[in-house]
Amino acid sequence: MIKFAKTLTSAAALTVAASAAMAADCPVKVGVLHSLSGTMAISETTLKDTMLMLVDQQNAKGGVLGCEIEAVVVDPASDWPLFAEKARELLTTHEVDVIFGNWTSVSRKSVLPVIEELNGLLFYPVQYEGEESSKNVFYTGAAPNQQAIPAVDYFLEELGVEKFALLGTDYVYPRTTNNILEQYLKDNGIAADDIFVNYTPFGHSDWATIVADVVALGEDGKSVGVISTINGDANIGFYKELAAAGISADEIPVVAFSVGEEELSGLDTSNLVGHLAAWNYFQSAETEANAEFIDAWKAFAGEDRVTNDPMEAHYIGFNMWVNAVEAAGTTDVDAVRTAMYGQEFPNLTGGTAVMLPNHHLAKPVLIGEIQADGQFDIISKTTEVPGDAWTDFLPASAVLKSDWKELGCGMYNTETESCVQIKSNY
Repeated sequence: MIKFAKTLTSAAALTVAASAAMAADCPVKVGVLHSLSGTMAISETTLKDTMLMLVDQQNAKGGVLGCEIEAVVVDPASDWPLFAEKARELLTTHEVDVIFGNWTSVSRKSVLPVIEELNGLLFYPVQYEGEESSKNVFYTGAAPNQQAIPAVDYFLEELGVEKFALLGTDYVYPRTTNNILEQYLKDNGIAADDIFVNYTPFGHSDWATIVADVVALGEDGKSVGVISTINGDANIGFYKELAAAGISADEIPVVAFSVGEEELSGLDTSNLVGHLAAWNYFQSAETEANAEFIDAWKAFAGEDRVTNDPMEAHYIGFNMWVNAVEAAGTTDVDAVRTAMYGQEFPNLTGGTAVMLPNHHLAKPVLIGEIQADGQFDIISKTTEVPGDAWTDFLPASAVLKSDWKELGCGMYNTETESCVQIKSNY
């Protein structure tokens, strides 16, 4: 009788495995949409490699739904319209089940109408400006209330900064983020004349005039701080000019939202010690999970490679997607979306990431200070902060709510109690 029972159990397990495999066309295909050339390759190539590592790790565990996972890699080459073409190629030609990709918001905005038209699923791993909510996108990077606002609070409350230079690359993420921050600063008593805003194109290299303008802000004796939304390889020239001008973090501190370990690995950081970055993860986090992640990464990519925040976002998003697919028993986008709500997965800094009905994660906010070795000393850390799709600091957005689980709406007006239909116009 015991042997017979074991036989039945084994047969049942095989039947379940076979049924799961039938629910997905093997192999399960994961699209990887990151720039491997152009100005954003400095940041995005690492995320491509991260996805390849995660896929390898999951395949070693048996894949998903009894299927091997295949990574389909394309190169949109830091060309924003090409992102849309490559997303369409992934969904139609390669028939991928999900896409992990993008860095800049302009590239995500390019992809958005394609993803929505074809009912694809995109996991977006980078901090962004908020003011968006799509049922086809899970935003695993930070919203402004999980990075930009806490960074400004740190400048105001801990460093006593009185004047702000908001320096950004000229595209949607810096402009929208700085619109939010300008209002937030004014709400906190900073005069409009004490806020300097400047935008430069991707790849900008001549920073002498802008750095001189920032220095001039402090001629009246007021404390000046820089909020940097500069993206890509333009950061190299910016930090080199700071060093050339002899500006230390004690004189004019800089907090960056797009500079992490990967970007610093290409710089001489000896003159940058003390400047800051705000993220949800740093490689220097002392947890067992992070140590294992770092070891796995170095074994996969090389001993000289570093980890960073968007890598952790992919790590969380990919594992949540795998768990949601297993829970749904299929890779069908609508079923997986439903299974994503409430998904939990341990982050690498000692807490737990939770997927919210607004398609954002609850994440801790960390402030890190640049060290001479290119790593960050974590000087401030919060508990998990729920990400907001719509900011509380712009009047038109403060009345909006995103809830795809119960309300089935990403832009619900709490005053009119109605859902505004969002139409992508990019």
